[in-house]
Amino acid sequence: MSTHDTTETAPQAHGVRLVAGSAELTVLPENGCRIGSLRIDGTEVLRQGAKYGSFPMVPWCGRTELGEFRNGGELHRLPINSPPHAIHGTGRDTAWRTARKDGSSAAFTYDLAEPWPYPGRVTQLVELAENAVTLTMSVEAASDSFPAQAGWHPWFLRNLGGEDARIDFAPDWQEERGDNHLPTGRRIDPQPGPWDDCFGMADGVDVTLTWPGQLELKVTSRSEWVVVYDEQQEAICVEPQSGPPNGLNTLPRLVTPIDPLEISTTWTWRTLS
Repeated sequence: MSTHDTTETAPQAHGVRLVAGSAELTVLPENGCRIGSLRIDGTEVLRQGAKYGSFPMVPWCGRTELGEFRNGGELHRLPINSPPHAIHGTGRDTAWRTARKDGSSAAFTYDLAEPWPYPGRVTQLVELAENAVTLTMSVEAASDSFPAQAGWHPWFLRNLGGEDARIDFAPDWQEERGDNHLPTGRRIDPQPGPWDDCFGMADGVDVTLTWPGQLELKVTSRSEWVVVYDEQQEAICVEPQSGPPNGLNTLPRLVTPIDPLEISTTWTWRTLS
């Protein structure tokens, strides 16, 4: 996906609203390019609030240990925003630019800058259909190569006015979580929840949320990594990402000027009433 669109405009003060059939979605470019709202047949499915919705995690996902990572022999330090670690990247705290939009799709970009130590560009494409939304994100290096990750952190409402949502998935493994809240490097059999854990799905992410009698929503991605977080009463987070937490250190994916990182996820739904 190209991130050098010449039609960029200044950051927008208001959300970008997309509509397809009875689905309505609002992206908030100035607030980390998060999806602020997704309404399906008039029902909001995302937790509301400036920190919630669904935000992009980029250029890293989850926690980076002690806010430090290496690129070759060079050590870099990131701001500690979830002591003692750095969490969820810089994209969610950045104003993005709207590159283009029409009635049901839009593209957004931001240029990597301090505190990230390497120049580059991130693009997020949002494509809404009547029964699905597809999100695609890319990270491009402007000059020097660097390790990076990308993913999404949606806050799906646990309750839509009926029974609480049920989560169904069949991971191939779970990353063992250490006392420091980071993967230890051991793969273990999936454990029962509640979770704030990373799972591997070798054939790609495939997680279903079901609100009985109301809605079924499936989160898929070609990536094999997903974090599931359901320790809060209000929401369930299903987070497809390009690598595990602390992956800048344990499983670095190098982005070069000729080899960008790209990841996509699709949420597909159907009503059950």
